[in-house]
Amino acid sequence: MGEITTHVLDISIGRPAAGVPVILEIEKIGGGWRELSRGATDGDGRLRHLLASGSLVEGNYRLTFDTQDYFQTRKVESLYPQVTIVFQVRDAEQNYHIPLLLSPYGYSTYRGS
Repeated sequence: MGEITTHVLDISIGRPAAGVPVILEIEKIGGGWRELSRGATDGDGRLRHLLASGSLVEGNYRLTFDTQDYFQTRKVESLYPQVTIVFQVRDAEQNYHIPLLLSPYGYSTYRGS
């Protein structure tokens, strides 16, 4: 079975973003979202265990990053209090690595490996 992982890099300082709170949710049939897990990035900016092994299913998922908390802790002014990434799992046998490249005034994402 596949899994969902993430990695946050603070490109304004060229380093991993440690301690970023993250919530993973799945879209419910008929609308709305159900929380699956939450955690925070480690010292390498990674969150490796968002789901229990074998629990990934097809559907729409949402990762929400509490960027306000991260930047306030660093005493840095920023524009986005949170970043939300919605993505689709079409094959639950694959891994879905969803990195976030972050700065105080911008962000981008992609499907990593």
